[in-house]
Amino acid sequence: MNIVLLDARQTQSALWSITSKRQIEHLKTHVDIQVGDTLRVGIREAKRYLTEIVSISEHAIQIKPIQEESVPTKLPVTLIVALPRPKVLRRLIMDSVTLGVNKIILIHSYRVDKSYWQSPFLQQLEHYVTLGLEQAGDTVAPKIEVYKRFKPFVEDILPTLISAEQPAYVAHPYVEQSMPSGINHPCSIVIGPEGGFIPYEIDLLIKNGCHALSLGNRIIRTETVIPYVLGRLFSTC
Repeated sequence: MNIVLLDARQTQSALWSITSKRQIEHLKTHVDIQVGDTLRVGIREAKRYLTEIVSISEHAIQIKPIQEESVPTKLPVTLIVALPRPKVLRRLIMDSVTLGVNKIILIHSYRVDKSYWQSPFLQQLEHYVTLGLEQAGDTVAPKIEVYKRFKPFVEDILPTLISAEQPAYVAHPYVEQSMPSGINHPCSIVIGPEGGFIPYEIDLLIKNGCHALSLGNRIIRTETVIPYVLGRLFSTC
């Protein structure tokens, strides 16, 4: 935890209060906080501050803001991912938030097990977003959208995300053209399931404006390919 995230309601008075049991336990156990120490604190969807610890009790830590700090810049990318296995989804959301993805879209595809859509992890995305923000020292959560039907998403939604200034790339190992590097401009990235998109899905993505590009002939796990492709596309940020 590199920042403590607070709801705006916790910052209405001169002294702010950290009341989350998880956050208090972490700060006491792993940071060994003391009165007078400084602590980085962010307000959800708002600003970030350097604060001073005023008091520590069993159920609350009171702090006062000292100075405002800058919030990390987001990557101008929409990440479109075929819903992975539940445990992978947890890591994927946390890592994508930590890396600064601006928007995340979860979609269905032929090789996505339908049982994945019944996972309780889908109801816990907000928690994993919070953990990712705390890791990155960020305060602004990415927008997350869910589409359970592949064809309607690709034909009706995806084209609205694509323009000359914001292309869409689908990572696909069976094409010759390589994924670009260091583009550093807005784009959408489409990542398939562990078994990859089937030919029909790739063809439909291309028909609706995606560029199918290769990252090499190795088949990479979903949670591995996302930081790899983001690092490649935004290498000079």
